[in-house]
Amino acid sequence: MKTDFKFSNLCGTVYRKGNLVFTPDGNSILSPVGNRVTVFDLVNNKTETLGFENKRDIRRLALSPNGNLLLSVDELGQAQLVNFRKRTVLHYFNFKDKVRDIQFSPDGKYFAVGLGRNVEVWRSPGYTREFAPFELHRRLSGHHDDITHISWSPDSRFFLTSAKDMTAKIFSVDPIEGFVSTTLTGHRSTVVGAWFAKDMRAIYTVSDDGAVCVRRFRPRGVEENLVFGEFPRDEAGKQVSTVWFTEQRHYAMLSARVHSASFNQTTGLLVLGFASGVFGIWEMPEFNKIHSLSISRKKINTIAVNPTGEWLAFGSGKLGQLLVWEWKSETYVLKQQGHFYDMSCIAYSGDGQYVATGGDDAKLKVWNALSGYCFITFTEHTSAVTAVHFTKGSQVVLSASLDGTVRAYDLVRYRNFRIFTSPTPVQFNSLAVDPSGEIVCAGCQDSFEIYMWSMQTGKLLDVLSGHEGPISGLAFRPDGLSLASSSWDKTVRVWDVFDRSKIVESLAHNNEVLTLAYRPDGKELCAATLDGQIHFWDVLKAAPTGSIEGRRDIAGGRKVQDRRTAANNSSGKCFSSLCYSADGTAVLGGGNSKYVCLYDRRSGILLRKFQVSKNQSLDGVQEKLNSKFMTEAGPADLIDSDGIDSDTEKQVDRSLPGVRSGDKSSRLLKPEVRTRAVRFSPTGRQWAAASTEGLLIYSLDDSLLFDPYELDEDVTPDTIRDLSRKGDHLRALVNAFRLNEKYIVREVYEAVPPLDVLLLTKDFPSAYLERLLKFIAGIMESSQLLEYHLRWISGLLSNHGTFVKTRSVALQPVLRTLQRGILRLHQDIGSVCDKNYYALSYLLIQGKRVGEAEKEESADITMNDIFTNFNDNADDASDNGMEVDDATVAIHA
Repeated sequence: MKTDFKFSNLCGTVYRKGNLVFTPDGNSILSPVGNRVTVFDLVNNKTETLGFENKRDIRRLALSPNGNLLLSVDELGQAQLVNFRKRTVLHYFNFKDKVRDIQFSPDGKYFAVGLGRNVEVWRSPGYTREFAPFELHRRLSGHHDDITHISWSPDSRFFLTSAKDMTAKIFSVDPIEGFVSTTLTGHRSTVVGAWFAKDMRAIYTVSDDGAVCVRRFRPRGVEENLVFGEFPRDEAGKQVSTVWFTEQRHYAMLSARVHSASFNQTTGLLVLGFASGVFGIWEMPEFNKIHSLSISRKKINTIAVNPTGEWLAFGSGKLGQLLVWEWKSETYVLKQQGHFYDMSCIAYSGDGQYVATGGDDAKLKVWNALSGYCFITFTEHTSAVTAVHFTKGSQVVLSASLDGTVRAYDLVRYRNFRIFTSPTPVQFNSLAVDPSGEIVCAGCQDSFEIYMWSMQTGKLLDVLSGHEGPISGLAFRPDGLSLASSSWDKTVRVWDVFDRSKIVESLAHNNEVLTLAYRPDGKELCAATLDGQIHFWDVLKAAPTGSIEGRRDIAGGRKVQDRRTAANNSSGKCFSSLCYSADGTAVLGGGNSKYVCLYDRRSGILLRKFQVSKNQSLDGVQEKLNSKFMTEAGPADLIDSDGIDSDTEKQVDRSLPGVRSGDKSSRLLKPEVRTRAVRFSPTGRQWAAASTEGLLIYSLDDSLLFDPYELDEDVTPDTIRDLSRKGDHLRALVNAFRLNEKYIVREVYEAVPPLDVLLLTKDFPSAYLERLLKFIAGIMESSQLLEYHLRWISGLLSNHGTFVKTRSVALQPVLRTLQRGILRLHQDIGSVCDKNYYALSYLLIQGKRVGEAEKEESADITMNDIFTNFNDNADDASDNGMEVDDATVAIHA
């Protein structure tokens, strides 16, 4: 059993808090999800969660203009410098204060950081590891309250800061003759943002009461606007006094307050997001309203505009929504939303391509395991979803809920086609479906019974009674002959659902049974109990075969309000979810802890312990607590020091004189880290865990396709031909694809000797597999090298079968094109061979008749006619672009 599983992706959560950032090409967007960063590729429809983790929830992100450096800063001001291209962390740094905003300059040489009322300008680090890569250039102050926003001028010489003191200030990176720091006033509420115009002739400021001011730069007493940055002098050489004045004042949607804003200097578009979930687009400086739309029921926390100004990204933290809107065509480019609350259950489809998740928000979501996108959400349940299950064909997914219903959904038509209910209202918390998909069983937690329905008719078939406590788990044996149920009455019962005359086997345990699972071969069953043990049973003999003491392995950290240390605390030291690996040699278990444990079944040894999160914003991550964070009012982490109530998202009342930190009695909610469900993929290449932060996917396959060939040489047609002539066909073919010239690719491709094809396909990098298959599919019908192409296709699919299987959804168009081309060639060659076969059969019969007449001359003439007819048919085949040799026809005959 391989244990080198690595974190692959994070699904189920698309946005929590912080800001959104577009990449310089505008095709991808970066979103903070807890203490991680997820990259959404809007062109290729893929998501990727970067491997690094911050210590706490990420508050601000900043990406350099060239897209090489990424700065991620958490809630306490601890930053990570990341090489975004290579996905590696270069340096850690602590700003020692909460970062309000951070922005790179347009030239990439500096970045400005808002720390409380001050702003610091730092030089941008390099791309290598250094002892002290962060160098402070300048520290500036002047605001009387916290900074809310920072923006740079197009020439990178100046930057604007907005603050809660209702002002905006202009600072310069370096001291400039004739320039002094300028304060822009006139707003009556917190300034949300301020930006320079592209031509530097205007500044636009926005406050949260909807006021938008257009400010101009001109000499004092002269009505002529100037370009900011050029400070004029009079005839005597003295500096002319200049002033910023408010030219126009506009108001946008007075019924709701502005919560977020963004401005695109290229197009001159101002986008405002309101607390009511409405956003609007205005064209500056005329303030012409272009568009407005309601996209959410909660406030819009952040807005980002891509460099071309075509796509607008919106994030709503309360609902966990991430939307990308193309305002010209008025269409959604991306619309994703995670679960409101915790994710409670997961299930893999039979081919491992899809993952279904149910949450406490009464929603059922189906995710693509490869791309990480949710493609359908079912909202028919009215209470928390407690269990989900796919049928064998993966075309139907079922869900059980506390609302007393079990629902079946069609994944072809995306509809709820069957509802299973009980005669009396109960709450279902477990679900099982037999391998044929005909029998559906659900266990309840209040009447201690198991209900069984028919999938086809939807009628209740039977009610299994006998348990004396709530049902905690159900599982059908893989062959479908029996059903196992676990309960809090300290037993596991094995039922024969097709023959009720047989005795029900009862497997007794010493403690309450929390969950159970069958081994894939159906000969063994494991069950987890409340004392932290995993018990194994022989199903045929109904006898125990072993147990694993996992109490110490699953023990998590200490919670903020725990009176005892993590080692002495008995709560939570048990498994609430179990799953066998695809080959049955390992058992995966998770519970109310930050760990997921992988055990070897035969030896009972702990193979590996995975920590699902290192986010200290979650409760139970730290093993030991620092006593200095304990105050008279309680733990410092639970006191709302920012003055924002996280539950109601309203500003705390500060009307009393001298009140600066809000009400000390208000408390923040700190979610607890835990794993409520774990499942292995049927392919055995990955497993998933439903944790507090979302759906974590761990895989044996690398999430990034590594290209081993560095661009350290000139990739030109001449160098590619030289490599091909020297016999280095693999490097020549890879460089040809990198050059992306079709005639070069075809030349190098056809120069590979046929006997070397199988060896070459074995070492061919997976990063170029899709492009090579697409290339072969494009030239197959117009080329005469049929056997040569088939050798390539056979070698590629044989040597890269695992890669193709795990990415079958993405490679489906290419594989269909290949299949269509091969079938068409098969039909064409088959018709020609059939015609030749019947013609040769007829001529051979005629030749026998002539031979019987014992006329040698006539026989010679007949054989000549045979070869003449064969050559005519061969010419017809060559006219169709195919090669038919004597061996082919002879073998077919």
